[in-house]
Amino acid sequence: MKKLGLFLLAVGLLSVTACTSTKLTSSWKTPEARLQQENKIMVIALVPAKERNLRILMENNLVSELKKEGYNAISAYATYGPDDELAKGDEKAALKKFRNSDVDQVMTVAMVDKSRERSYVPNYGPYGYGYPYYGGFWPYYRGWYGSMYNPGYYQVKTKYQWETNLYDLKEKKLIYNAQTDSVDPPTAYRQAYLFAKQIVRDMQKQQLIAKN
Repeated sequence: MKKLGLFLLAVGLLSVTACTSTKLTSSWKTPEARLQQENKIMVIALVPAKERNLRILMENNLVSELKKEGYNAISAYATYGPDDELAKGDEKAALKKFRNSDVDQVMTVAMVDKSRERSYVPNYGPYGYGYPYYGGFWPYYRGWYGSMYNPGYYQVKTKYQWETNLYDLKEKKLIYNAQTDSVDPPTAYRQAYLFAKQIVRDMQKQQLIAKN
């Protein structure tokens, strides 16, 4: 019984893993761009106000991953607080705030879309969809019966689409962009953690930052 319980637990974990994913769909950087470790990077997550906790997690995890690689990163939420002081003024005021905080680059992480997708999953029965006729009567019969007469079910997946931009304030230009999808993240923390890992790994691949 104990072995059966462990087996079912393993199957359950594999099912969760199969249904959830965080993947990079595209990225690019300007050819000459390369960050210096002494420069300060401010991370700003742009999410709906009602998902403030997700914003904090997205910023904190990216800051943490960048610091692990030796880069000087800070969170906009931790710096300016929950009242979005940065957005209250104009561009000139915002740049002044950055200068006062010695910020060299700004990384924005925007939730460009959050959608729920409903799809039908057919029940193919114990033998899958159909069965070869040469396998005998019963496997053939049960295979087709399962696919034709047993009802399937509907599943709903939540999909997040993120866009990451890195701006160099001195050069006044965009130097890095990445598009990322997260499907059915089990928790907000898990989504933020996997997202940060993915982005920092890609920045290293693009040779925007050095491997520690």
